[in-house]
Amino acid sequence: MSITVKNISKFYGSQKALDNVSFQINPGEICGFLGPNGAGKSTMMKILCCFIPPSSGEAGICGFDITEQSIDVRRKIGYLPENNPLYLDMYVREYLGFIAGIHKIKIKADQRISEMIALTGLSIEQNKKIGALSKGYRQRVGLAQVLLHDPEVLILDEPTSGLDPNQLIEIRNLILTIGKEKTVMLSTHIMQEVEAICDRTIIINKGKIVADDKTKNLIQGHNKLEEVFQNLTI
Repeated sequence: MSITVKNISKFYGSQKALDNVSFQINPGEICGFLGPNGAGKSTMMKILCCFIPPSSGEAGICGFDITEQSIDVRRKIGYLPENNPLYLDMYVREYLGFIAGIHKIKIKADQRISEMIALTGLSIEQNKKIGALSKGYRQRVGLAQVLLHDPEVLILDEPTSGLDPNQLIEIRNLILTIGKEKTVMLSTHIMQEVEAICDRTIIINKGKIVADDKTKNLIQGHNKLEEVFQNLTI
């Protein structure tokens, strides 16, 4: 399995953010992690990326344990956090070169950077400062960054949040392209997003998994995923 989560719980003081969460994501899947704001989506992703420890339970990425083998885990993942932190005073190509150095990509680093710029549609903008880019293009820079070291698993936390309709469609199409070769875990609270790009959906509410199935199976018998979500989370 690309991602394995077993009985993960997370407490912030007396508040339980995750409640005995378990799931698996197979290689090559684009899996939507759907839930309202505050449901525990970002907390789960931060745990999988080794940013914060779970209070209990265990998880693994590509066979590596997040607690005991965190460095190996980080080599296997590309993580795009919700706020997409970037160095705004750096130029696009300069920034990707900096990231390549962090990942110790020495052989054909320039070629790899050029490939990611082309894949993410940044060719026209590559010589601009990141601070001069629109939010849509900044998201593309973030995606180029997480793909640069060729990770097996992508963990994307609300990657289309705040984008205009045209940018949203472009980023969704880019994720679909990436998902042909990578395992993708995508968090969102937008039902239409999951319907558009995810072949599987995990629904979380108040820190608990309330549904986990193929997206088409969840929608079957309903007009749309929103109806499924409302029925499951009341």
